[in-house]
Amino acid sequence: MPSPQLLVLFGSQTGTAQDVSERLGREARRRRLGCRVQALDSYPVVNLINEPLVIFVCATTGQGDPPDNMKNFWRFIFRKNLPSTALCQMDFAVLGLGDSSYAKFNFVAKKLHRRLLQLGGSALLPVCLGDDQHELGPDAAVDPWLRDLWDRVLGLYPPPPGLTEIPPGVPLPSKFTLLFLQEAPSTGSEGQRVAHPGSQEPPSESKPFLAPMISNQRVTGPSHFQDVRLIEFDILGSGISFAAGDVVLIQPSNSAAHVQRFCQVLGLDPDQLFMLQPREPDVSSPTRLPQPCSMRHLVSHYLDIASVPRRSFFELLACLSLHELEREKLLEFSSAQGQEELFEYCNRPRRTILEVLCDFPHTAAAIPPDYLLDLIPVIRPRAFSIASSLLTHPSRLQILVAVVQFQTRLKEPRRGLCSSWLASLDPGQGPVRVPLWVRPGSLAFPETPDTPVIMVGPGTGVAPFRAAIQERVAQGQTGNFLFFGCRWRDQDFYWEAEWQELEKRDCLTLIPAFSREQPPALFSALQEQKVYVQHRLRELGSLVWELLDRQGAYFYLAGNAKSMPADVSEALMSIFQEEGGLCSPDAAAYLARLQQTRRFQTETWA
Repeated sequence: MPSPQLLVLFGSQTGTAQDVSERLGREARRRRLGCRVQALDSYPVVNLINEPLVIFVCATTGQGDPPDNMKNFWRFIFRKNLPSTALCQMDFAVLGLGDSSYAKFNFVAKKLHRRLLQLGGSALLPVCLGDDQHELGPDAAVDPWLRDLWDRVLGLYPPPPGLTEIPPGVPLPSKFTLLFLQEAPSTGSEGQRVAHPGSQEPPSESKPFLAPMISNQRVTGPSHFQDVRLIEFDILGSGISFAAGDVVLIQPSNSAAHVQRFCQVLGLDPDQLFMLQPREPDVSSPTRLPQPCSMRHLVSHYLDIASVPRRSFFELLACLSLHELEREKLLEFSSAQGQEELFEYCNRPRRTILEVLCDFPHTAAAIPPDYLLDLIPVIRPRAFSIASSLLTHPSRLQILVAVVQFQTRLKEPRRGLCSSWLASLDPGQGPVRVPLWVRPGSLAFPETPDTPVIMVGPGTGVAPFRAAIQERVAQGQTGNFLFFGCRWRDQDFYWEAEWQELEKRDCLTLIPAFSREQPPALFSALQEQKVYVQHRLRELGSLVWELLDRQGAYFYLAGNAKSMPADVSEALMSIFQEEGGLCSPDAAAYLARLQQTRRFQTETWA
């Protein structure tokens, strides 16, 4: 390969942008182009002035926010003192990944494209707007955009004479080789790199803290459809500190049954030890993997075999397949024409990587171990709002976890990897330790003691507000107004006794909405009337307006991103018009001002 010319930088929250970036890297190598692929925050951004050709792949999260691994880059690139000629030597293109059901569809990619032009960069193409809502997913926009991109790039950087493109059916070299050991080395022991108690540096993704689990308690009624857990960890001596609104990241593992099945299907010995060796000099081994490592450790803690495979998985699997019929089907799934069929086979029923490998047994049995890290993505940490305050629970960290389980047309129920793994851990049966670390969340609460806060948290969305209320009460702040929504008072009313005790002390005003518990008169209508948090907001519109407009209150919203945020915003608009006497455009401007001044903050998840 020639020296690196193309740089691909990504901002990814769920892994899609990283997957597309790695696809770009593979396609560049097939075209004999040197290519580096990096997360935006791991790249020294001051070096951008020396880069001739950069592709940015950016997801948009939440309400138009950049992903966590590009937030530092985002702050830097929008500095006002950057000269308008800073990037005048750079050709660039921006590929965005978003969801058109959100108001700020691909906001990050659009804004970055404009900013790069302001700094003197030359755009190779208009910004690509990948859309999760399209029936074929983001690929519907990405595929034709990439064809145009390579036409432009190869015009600028033609391949060296005599070197032709590597055909699609030929696998590229693996990133790593696995050097199998005949016997265990006499020194060193396999284990995760962890932050030890008393360590100088706070725990992080590369060095998590193995937190003892103190309790794992179901907090929904036995007949409730969903299993929700309140889980407590001991963080004494970890160096972990947090405030209300922060989040904890937890690194889950695959189940022992899935690990065993995977090793059987691929013909791997779980106890086989190996050393991981990068093929390229500028590639380093993953810090999360010990050296030496066992196959069991690799599959248990690193390879995300329970995830739904992306198209790139089928592309590489087809290259590696030696079985004619299976290879033919895999090629179909990885082609542009086969995306509808792939969606029906894989995405709609949420079929996992392990299940796909079981469906293609001849191909699975012939996968060279060197390709495991190219083929299967890494298990990503899961973020949970911290549901407790250190002022109330010193040296403890609590989370509220809804265990994800649902049925598709497949016989086996679909289960969330992290929530199911956490639910399976029982500290009553012996010591349990969970790798975790903390980072700032998107919610920040006012420090002024007399500023009221209005918190809207249906379901598990109430978790960050419990931390905030505990913290504020401990600091003597009493203007706490909580709108909490659930289905049934006796099934999923989280922390009912705690809220009632705080109400008695005049530390909290609680406004609950029980969506399935309406008076009999309401059921006489043809359609059942369900009461949600947005209805309670409208009912108490005069109080909400008084708090926001006259007392300078902050408004917070947390929970499911599907329709609730839009419904709450609509309720606020209605309050501004009815109680504040504002016309519709002025009400919209008022809401926008609250957002701009951080007096309206949201934390939502899909």
